[in-house]
Amino acid sequence: MSQFLIYFQLGLKHILNIYSYDHILFLIALVIPLSFKDWKRILLLITSFTLGHTVALLLTLYGIIAVKVTVVELLIPITILIVALFHLFTAGKSGKKESLNLVFFITLFFGIIHGLGFLNYFRNMHHGASVSKLLAILESSLGIEAAQLVVVLVVLILSYIVQTVFRFSKRDWALVMSAFIIGIVLPIILGNEIWLR
Repeated sequence: MSQFLIYFQLGLKHILNIYSYDHILFLIALVIPLSFKDWKRILLLITSFTLGHTVALLLTLYGIIAVKVTVVELLIPITILIVALFHLFTAGKSGKKESLNLVFFITLFFGIIHGLGFLNYFRNMHHGASVSKLLAILESSLGIEAAQLVVVLVVLILSYIVQTVFRFSKRDWALVMSAFIIGIVLPIILGNEIWLR
């Protein structure tokens, strides 16, 4: 198998496995109020998240920053909670749309936090490899981007079915899914070992 495929699959598997439910929850929370007609915005959000993820890997693998794993494990579900709460409180409300630049930078920042969570997994997979770290990171980032697009496509199809076949309003669907996500991440946040010290 080629080096590209190895690292591309590493990125795919990072997202598309049962243990990456936090990443999948973040993606669901991010796009739940959106639909297929918002494809440009979705692509921008997903790509900015991947970019943040990649920047975090680069900064940590090259020793520019160091963050405790327990802090990252707390921050990841907090980012999910923030996005879900935002949609819970803004579902169905019309008015001034949030700035695309602001949403881009927030998503980029959250991508950095999630990228810090990928560090140990990436290090273990890359340990002893002869390929450059930079190339390996870029190849795995392409896999991450592809996997995220698959997850988002599934979420959009499910949203479409729920809203057309079962006649949920966009607002109700966003409320239900946001509450569901909050119900999953709150126990994760409260059960983090940082509180046990």
